[in-house]
Amino acid sequence: MVDHDTLGSTREAYDTAAPTYARLFRDELRDRPLERALLSAFAEVVGAGGNGRVADLGCGPGHITSHLAELGLSVCGVDASPAMVGTARRNFPGLRFDVGSMAALDIADGTLDGVLSRWSVIHTPPDELPAILAEFHRVLAPGGHLLIGFSATDGPSHPTQVFDHAVAPAYRWWPDHLAALLGASGLAEVARTVREPQPTDRRQFQEVHLLARKPSASDRPGAD
Repeated sequence: MVDHDTLGSTREAYDTAAPTYARLFRDELRDRPLERALLSAFAEVVGAGGNGRVADLGCGPGHITSHLAELGLSVCGVDASPAMVGTARRNFPGLRFDVGSMAALDIADGTLDGVLSRWSVIHTPPDELPAILAEFHRVLAPGGHLLIGFSATDGPSHPTQVFDHAVAPAYRWWPDHLAALLGASGLAEVARTVREPQPTDRRQFQEVHLLARKPSASDRPGAD
């Protein structure tokens, strides 16, 4: 069950921060060649498996949604912050952006080929994360992929850790722990990447991306 007080306070904090975020992160991919390559690979996998229908969940000011559209995906952005969505609509008027909660998406069952969750679960309390992952599973079509990005904890003895975030309380996860939660929700890990912290990074955390897939009927042994 989602704590609506937590969601509400986080939404209000991001409403206030929307103009600053739009300015700070507008060109963030320019200096991140590895992440651009990862998003390109995600776009290729998603496009090969269906019609390239993707939701960028926790889209913020919309710059990553726009990048996915440039990669040829049929993408929409969803964010809990009305101010973030308003900013995204102004900056990228040709794309669709909706206000919504990851815990209760206004998306029909099994209709997406891909879900991107790029640092969008960091404000989710650990006991609420399984419900979010179950919602990701629900909206994905069989064979669809989830790419989820997050910061890692200091080691396997710390499955989750709170860290100081400028906007709202936030959490890190040990990758194996989050991968196990994905498996429990019905999403099988396909691949993972780990970026070590660089001297210029504000936070000295590992950045992790997990690519997971919703099984399809053809995955069963003996299926044609």
